[in-house]
Amino acid sequence: MTRVLVLYYSSYGHVRALAEAEAEGARSVPGTHVDVRRVPETVPEAIRAKAGFVIDDTPTASPPDLESYDAILFGTPTLFGTMAGQMKSFLDQAGGLWARNALVGKVAGVFASTGSQHGGHEATLLTLQIPLQHFGMLIVGMPYTFAGQTTAEGIVGGAPYGAGTIAGADGSRAPTATDLAGARFQGAHVARIAARLTRADRAEEAA
Repeated sequence: MTRVLVLYYSSYGHVRALAEAEAEGARSVPGTHVDVRRVPETVPEAIRAKAGFVIDDTPTASPPDLESYDAILFGTPTLFGTMAGQMKSFLDQAGGLWARNALVGKVAGVFASTGSQHGGHEATLLTLQIPLQHFGMLIVGMPYTFAGQTTAEGIVGGAPYGAGTIAGADGSRAPTATDLAGARFQGAHVARIAARLTRADRAEEAA
């Protein structure tokens, strides 16, 4: 059984919707167990309520949980051109895993939501990959075999670096069918690659 974690932070529900699609895609690969978790919130309740944050009852994860998975998909909104502070804080607490090389060789993918087309979408996807490479993880993007990302018929989130959506300046724009299809594609793509590596590792151990 290949174990996949979809780990995300979401303020208004856009990244959560992508996370659910990523999980759906990963579960479509036979022999895959998928968990969906969010990183802990760091914004005080009064500020969350005033800003209209969506209540999220998804269970939270802690950094030590990451070691139990063969692949992890990380999702975040874009804040000022980079990942949300909540996700950065979570990764900053994973130093113990880094020190033990506990994540080396595990598969990773990233996805993101951004307010506008030029609001740091690709920058967020790329910079989120950087700490994962420090952990020694193997980065899997969203290749052009997902043809939806090449359409010019409308606003489309995502890039070869990972799936995504454009939320609009006021957050009112929901992920499109193409955005969600891209997330499902990436989830399945990551799960298949993780399964191949897991089988190879087991064959090597049995040899």
